[in-house]
Amino acid sequence: MPARRRPDVTSLELVGGPEAVTVGIRDYDPSWPLAFAEHRDRIRLALADQHVEITHIGSTSVPGLAAKPIIDVLVTVEDITAEEDYLDALLAAGYELRVREPGHRLVRTPERDVHVHVYEQHARAVDEYLLLRDRLRTDAADRALYERIKRELMQRTWDDMNAYADAKTAVIEAIKERARAGRARA
Repeated sequence: MPARRRPDVTSLELVGGPEAVTVGIRDYDPSWPLAFAEHRDRIRLALADQHVEITHIGSTSVPGLAAKPIIDVLVTVEDITAEEDYLDALLAAGYELRVREPGHRLVRTPERDVHVHVYEQHARAVDEYLLLRDRLRTDAADRALYERIKRELMQRTWDDMNAYADAKTAVIEAIKERARAGRARA
């Protein structure tokens, strides 16, 4: 882990408080990778003087998988605590701060259709996002299972988007465990 400029935050700051889930699951849309590419380029321009990696994650990054029409972008930075290196530039590029928590920042578009997750390079969460994404891209059974669970969960009313995300945790962990087991056999 690189040396940090300052200690990281120690608690969750959820700007604007809890929000209800207002979008539903949609069949896969081939425009999602194009939307990601537009935001990747926007972020790359905003952070041109930084060494960052920008990756498409989440359900919209998995061809054939139904998803909420929210593009998830993963950006890795050298030092998550050095917000002056990346946060002001992302805000100036039109994103709004939504979450500040240990090891993670989230900015999003005002339309709430793009979430940019900022983590430190080599953070465990980065590997976890990629593990899940890659498994869903390559395993039809897990992709179908995940889609079924998401569709079932969306039949409920969710007053907090985080509660919806938490409800998927068990299936996500099971899928990642199978992915790890597959890696071990390879």
